[in-house]
Amino acid sequence: MPIQQICTVVDMTQLDASTWWMVLEVGKLVERHGLRGGQFLHIKCGDGQLLRRPISVARTQWDQPEDTAALIFEVRGEGTRWLSRRKAGDELNVLGPLGNGFHLPEKGRCLLVGGGIGVPPLMEYAESLQWSKTAVLGYRTKDKAFPAVVSRFQENCERTYLCTDDGTLGRHGFVDGQVRDILAKDKDFTAILACGPRPMLKSVAAVAAQFGVPCQVSMEERMACGVGACLGCAIRMRDGTMKHVCKDGPVFDAEEVDWDA
Repeated sequence: MPIQQICTVVDMTQLDASTWWMVLEVGKLVERHGLRGGQFLHIKCGDGQLLRRPISVARTQWDQPEDTAALIFEVRGEGTRWLSRRKAGDELNVLGPLGNGFHLPEKGRCLLVGGGIGVPPLMEYAESLQWSKTAVLGYRTKDKAFPAVVSRFQENCERTYLCTDDGTLGRHGFVDGQVRDILAKDKDFTAILACGPRPMLKSVAAVAAQFGVPCQVSMEERMACGVGACLGCAIRMRDGTMKHVCKDGPVFDAEEVDWDA
């Protein structure tokens, strides 16, 4: 059951002209309500904005007197522009926790695959999972591969592969090519956890299916209500049913999604 509460901004760090790292005090949402990376918080962004903005959770921490949650977001409109102007000590009206994170077995080997703003929701899994992890991170260009984010994966994963669309950092190309190369040499992974734009997820899901590796995807869709009351984030499943990204997701089994809808 999501809780509406007033949360205090602990820190705001600007990563580039349009991207921010925000840390919030979130009451006991982590300790008592299980808030974790991959879920999201619905934030009211000023009195002039009717709809809240869904911001994915990158990292959570039990803390005193209140738990904290780190969120990394891009400015994409008036609401997120307003949010980027908040300062430490400001208060925000927050609804959460919403959605579900990735479902993990007790132990195994994990391949984390993120693209762009879909990288941060995987950060908690890179840092907290105690078993073997390999990361493949994709960006448009070198300038978007923020060291503060990438270093978290490099420090906590056995291997971290970087890809850029323009070839300015790491491998020139998309993440699915790197994933294919990894699985062609070693497909003994318990799970692939992927987060990013839909075309990327579709490609990664196809590679996972080819090599028989279970794959979970965190879908990016526009969300209005955040609780499944509207149809704004509905997506079609392979069995013909419709599910809401905000309520039933954002994480789905890749084989359940109708990628051609």
